[in-house]
Amino acid sequence: MLAAGAAAVGAFVMLVMIAATSGAGIRADHTTWRTPDAVPAKRATAVQALATTYVRHEPVTVVSLARLPGRGTTPAPPGLSAFPEKGEVYVSPALAALLRELPANQLADRFPKVTSYGTIGAAGLASPDELVAVVGRAPGDPAVSAAAEGSTPWFDEGQSARAEISGFSGTQKPLLTGLDKGMVLLGLVLLAMPVVVLSSAAGRLGAARREQRLAALRLAGATPRQILTMTAVEAAAVGAAGALTGALAYVALLPVLAEVPYGVGGWYTDQLWVGLPWCAAVVAGVTVLLTVSAVSMLRQVATAPLGVAQEANPRRTRWIRFALFAVALLYIWQSAGSGELSSRQALVLLGLFYGTFWLFGPWVVDRLGRIVGRFARRPATLLAARRLSDDPRGAWRTVSGLVLAGFVAGFFSVSQLGGQLGGSDYGNQVAVVSPSAAEARHTATEARTLLDRAGVTATVTTGGADDSGNLLGGNPGVIAHVVGGTERIDAAVTALTAVAAGTPPYTEDYATAPDRIAIDRVSDVSTATLALSFALATASAGLTAAANVLDRRRVYGLLRLAGTPLRVLNRARVRETVLPLVVLAGGTTAMGVYGSYQLNKAADVTINTTGALQLAACVVVGALAMFAAIAGSRPLLRKVTDGPAPTAD
Repeated sequence: MLAAGAAAVGAFVMLVMIAATSGAGIRADHTTWRTPDAVPAKRATAVQALATTYVRHEPVTVVSLARLPGRGTTPAPPGLSAFPEKGEVYVSPALAALLRELPANQLADRFPKVTSYGTIGAAGLASPDELVAVVGRAPGDPAVSAAAEGSTPWFDEGQSARAEISGFSGTQKPLLTGLDKGMVLLGLVLLAMPVVVLSSAAGRLGAARREQRLAALRLAGATPRQILTMTAVEAAAVGAAGALTGALAYVALLPVLAEVPYGVGGWYTDQLWVGLPWCAAVVAGVTVLLTVSAVSMLRQVATAPLGVAQEANPRRTRWIRFALFAVALLYIWQSAGSGELSSRQALVLLGLFYGTFWLFGPWVVDRLGRIVGRFARRPATLLAARRLSDDPRGAWRTVSGLVLAGFVAGFFSVSQLGGQLGGSDYGNQVAVVSPSAAEARHTATEARTLLDRAGVTATVTTGGADDSGNLLGGNPGVIAHVVGGTERIDAAVTALTAVAAGTPPYTEDYATAPDRIAIDRVSDVSTATLALSFALATASAGLTAAANVLDRRRVYGLLRLAGTPLRVLNRARVRETVLPLVVLAGGTTAMGVYGSYQLNKAADVTINTTGALQLAACVVVGALAMFAAIAGSRPLLRKVTDGPAPTAD
């Protein structure tokens, strides 16, 4: 049951992460049509312009379309039943709800007035929560003029574009969804090793008792092939049942998972469906991993069953593990410092780091047990040290989940760059770009009138080449310094839309969008990865601790018969976990902090206090969860050692 539960958790987490990765790609593909793909002028049938405006700090994507006179027909955009005529406005369901909720002077007045809005279908949206509008324009409308190509001084790739088109076959992903898949893929790689750890631990649950039984069968005449087959069939059946349960749980929880927001919002359920091939592959992968883990422990049983039966062969580790770890770490160090890495190379190095640390962990536990045993002054410490050195791989499996999660916590917690964005002095500004300084002076006069009519208190100034301390960045245009909060800013943007020549008025949200979106995606993925990593680590620790009690029931029973108090056995179990946890988890967390420090250094930012506090919270919560999981098996220890009967042993 424990092994099947571990397999179910591993399969469920992997399917969720694969679903998020593929779903993020599907969502990005659903948004590529909004960025126009230019065609030769003779083939063009329409003009398309992409613009982004903000309301309540949320992005609203506006796609303006105009037919070119005397040209052929243009197909309907994705999500629409027909190409929009002049004056027609189609909106996403979420934007329609927001238009009804907000006063017209904060949002609705930015679009042409219509009696009713059309609805954009799911085929044209990345998320049911996305705010999108498609507006039909006249060919001479400023919104589809050359000025709509994007003339702001800020990096706005993916927020504005304009071109003559003949269809909607664009391939460029907008800023709002372009980073989603890559970030989720990073989380998938980071979680793959904890899942491997959990599945591997599941295959070795009950290993000691199984070895004793199989050693007895070998001594009774069973062949190595027979015991390997028996173990493989048993492990495969348990693994398949558990993994299938996890897959069924993933299918049943799809509607719930679709409500979890990421990036532009929640998900359509079909975006998170990975398909039967992926479900079968994950179930088969977890089953194979659990089976291989169970079979790999039988080498000693097959070759030296008498030694296993007498427990005369301690599971020592060799120095080759340390040598391989040092070589791999040196290679990772040199590769990471040699220059810029591609995403694929970075993921490979990350996987190599996890793999080598998995090889290195038991060696550290073995040496730690010998050192502590040599200087132990208390019975519980001596018992813990002997268990560490006698079965370093088993002790490593108990703490490995949290050790590897420590690297994730150290890296993601400190790499949070929130509060480091530029432009914080521009929070009350609304900017309108003008073609020239003379035009800017005329626009400023109109802006004052429009803002006064809208009831917005603001100071309107013009900007030029000698003034870069505002959102215009030294370009000609108008700046409105608005008095009030977010509602007043939104009302000012709406009022100034009438004087913006092609490019909508923009605020600090527009200027900081590229950095903010990247940081938000990292934050979302890091939060999910941390939560799942610690959940996997806690599950792994709890399952392994319970299995170890069952495995060692004979040893614990003999210790109780010899007069060892139950509290000493409990203390020994806790110290058996604390000692390697402090050394190894502390080491991986420090490595994660160092990697994050290098990232922050490259981004020319410093470690912020919030990230450090988050790291401390992660360490404390992870340790408490680990101890709670181990404490959960305390009643089991009391049960298996309650009133042990003397035996021939």
